[in-house]
Amino acid sequence: MTEESQNSKPSNKVTQLGDFALQRELGQGGMGKVFLARQVSLDRLVAVKTLSRELSKKEGFIARFEREARSMAKIDHPNVLKIYAVDSAHGIHFAAIEYVDGQSLQKWLDQLEKLAVGDAVHLAIRCAEALRFAHAENMVHRDIKPDNILLTKKGVVKVADFGLAKAMDDDVSMTQSGTGLGTPLYMAPEQARNAKHVDSRSDIYALGVTLYHMLTGQLPYTGKTTLEVIMAKEKGRYASARSLRPEVSERLDMIVDKMMAKDPAQRYKSCDDVLKDLQALGIQTDALSFIAGAESSPAARPAGNVPLAATAPGARKVAPTAPSFGSETATQTGTRIWYVQFEDAKGKSVVEKHSTGRILKMLAAGQLTAKARAKVSADGAYYPLAQFPEFAKAVEDSIARRTAAIRKEDMKSLYSRVERDQKMFYLKRKVKDFFRNVYGLVTLLVLLAAIGFGLWQVYQHGATLPGKVMDLIGFNGQSSTQPPASTEQVSEQDKVLSEGGIVPSGTVKPR
Repeated sequence: MTEESQNSKPSNKVTQLGDFALQRELGQGGMGKVFLARQVSLDRLVAVKTLSRELSKKEGFIARFEREARSMAKIDHPNVLKIYAVDSAHGIHFAAIEYVDGQSLQKWLDQLEKLAVGDAVHLAIRCAEALRFAHAENMVHRDIKPDNILLTKKGVVKVADFGLAKAMDDDVSMTQSGTGLGTPLYMAPEQARNAKHVDSRSDIYALGVTLYHMLTGQLPYTGKTTLEVIMAKEKGRYASARSLRPEVSERLDMIVDKMMAKDPAQRYKSCDDVLKDLQALGIQTDALSFIAGAESSPAARPAGNVPLAATAPGARKVAPTAPSFGSETATQTGTRIWYVQFEDAKGKSVVEKHSTGRILKMLAAGQLTAKARAKVSADGAYYPLAQFPEFAKAVEDSIARRTAAIRKEDMKSLYSRVERDQKMFYLKRKVKDFFRNVYGLVTLLVLLAAIGFGLWQVYQHGATLPGKVMDLIGFNGQSSTQPPASTEQVSEQDKVLSEGGIVPSGTVKPR
């Protein structure tokens, strides 16, 4: 590494920046180089990110870089990469960050192509927990992607570049080295339009694309250029994760779709909602299966506003209780008889008695919906089926199937409308082409008739036609006035006029 200053060229090697002794270069990113270093005072390994010469010349960027680093230091979460210091030495601006003895999720995907479904959900939950904590501190990452998700050798998830990515987006072009197509491939459509005005939902979108990538080994939107990727996202059409990988459940497929909704208003509003749905699946692994010796992640704090005292060490954990229905034990629920209130096919409210197994089959067949209610005794109160542990999962599956059916029906309706509009367009074009051809044919016939009439006239009046034409236009070689009449003709005319009692012009009638 060479010494850099804002006004001079590198002159000698730099082996230490402040409290940090540089050991070797780890890589290079959009802001500059990254080095492995040892913090002398605390005797620990850290990663030191340095700003490039070009960025060091921008005073506004340096101030923003330092401000964002301080904000990043406030995010104290086990799944967020910690920042230890931000400083400058020898004219070099740098930040000291937690060193991860592992590799990025992107490198794992390069090796494995895709992950087990349970591992993918595990990683998505850990990242969502980190994002939830950051969003509570009014920090938006804006560059969530596999390159910025690091995994230690023990399988601990670390989300990197909080704040630093945000500062960089304001000043560095997406085409600069280190950012490339990584950002547009995962970023939300509204972020591509205006990166300065985004909220937590843009991080949820990027996490959804990352989850899609982990599940399918593919990206939902691709293109040869950044513009092609952005235009594809504006259309919002991609192959569902379930269509590419059938083992992805309908519920997980719907979660991914909702995270990746083109319209932010149709996305999850917060990471709390994302976590609630992902954790409810119950399919996440305790430890990453593709990392040998990976440790189980500590139990996450439940989504929502749960008091810290409820999850503090030594605190008594109280499980949520369902309504009490007498002294029956859990082993008796398999043969329990229920009073079920629901609407039949005619929309009439009915009450029937069914066993637990029969109710589960009715839910699976669609004969019962989430609106159905049940009780275990004639004098008890009705509760929604979803409130009973025996039926909670079946009701959720029923809702998922119904939602998927509605979505499929909506898509079918959309395709029918598009097909109908396309047929109408072709019909209109055929009609327009028909009338255009008819008009052309009629015009041709009129032109041919005129030409034929002209030729017929020439044929009929061949020899005399030139003379008639000359007479018509006054070029017959004679004066245009009539020649004077002879004396005999005048006398004869006067005689006729006299006999009629008419005096010729120019004579005087005798008295």
